[in-house]
Amino acid sequence: MSVAWFRDPQARRLLLRGYVPWLAGLNLAWEIAQLPLYTLWSDASPAYAAFAVLHCTAGDVMIGMAALALALTLGRAHDPASWQWRRLAAIVLVIGVGYTVFSEWRNTSLWNWTYSALMPTLELGGWKLGLSPLLQWLIIPPVALYLAKRRA
Repeated sequence: MSVAWFRDPQARRLLLRGYVPWLAGLNLAWEIAQLPLYTLWSDASPAYAAFAVLHCTAGDVMIGMAALALALTLGRAHDPASWQWRRLAAIVLVIGVGYTVFSEWRNTSLWNWTYSALMPTLELGGWKLGLSPLLQWLIIPPVALYLAKRRA
């Protein structure tokens, strides 16, 4: 009988040496690139902007790891050879996009994040959702999964 994904050394290796490094690197690049889309770019000190980039990247990695762990658990995954990669990517996308919409609403409505005039937005019931963070979750997790799979 196959062991669960979290007990499989090959699965752990693929996640920790494949998915997570790609997820972290791609999210770090995205967070740096999208800085001008927030007022933080012009209003904060360079040190605070750097802290925000690292903080957001760490959060992105945790969300991406949790989303994939949940997808693997819901799919009752075992070793990576048996993974349904497209299904995993779809579940990770739903979780990531769902969390992003909630997080952007919370941070722009209740806290102090503000989009700059450069941020393309989507109107949702009187509230504006930044398209850059939405695209981030539509692009990066599937790419990180693809690159991790290719490396394995």
